Amino acid sequence: MSERSPAELIQHHQNGIWRYLRVLGCDATTADDLTQETFLRVLRRDNFVQHSDEATSEYLRRTAYNLLVSNHRKLGRMQVTDSPSLLDESWQRWAGKDLSGDEAVDALRQCMEQLTDRAREALRMRFVENTPRVEIGEALGISDHGARNLMQRAKAQLRQCVAERLQSSVDTSKV
Repeated sequence: MSERSPAELIQHHQNGIWRYLRVLGCDATTADDLTQETFLRVLRRDNFVQHSDEATSEYLRRTAYNLLVSNHRKLGRMQVTDSPSLLDESWQRWAGKDLSGDEAVDALRQCMEQLTDRAREALRMRFVENTPRVEIGEALGISDHGARNLMQRAKAQLRQCVAERLQSSVDTSKV
């Protein structure tokens, strides 16, 4: 792999680092700041070498993780999380060879379109608006248990659909 220019490096890895920080629990603003700081730290190093996209991505994630830990210490907030190696393993399973996570996000969007309007609305209310399950049930004219079941089925459908789309993408890339 030829070494990427700083602009190319940022363009290629920025989305993946931002999404990784969000997976670690950062709000969007903190993820923005830490992503920027990650690239500044790495690009200021005289001895930084881009061996491969995978190695560079792993190095950037490790830098972002360390910046997040430092940020939590500075703010007096400590969160218990899995070890960085387990987080990286989870990230690799989710994002795969697409280091930005774009393929997984696209697959999720496509799979969301396959859900019923009611299931999409329930998930939107729960995960975008943080609406309590009881209120979701009331808005949809069902019990809170009905809302729970609806969302559990929808999440299971999404998991399966996304996994199938990502596997299909991997199979197609091998051909």
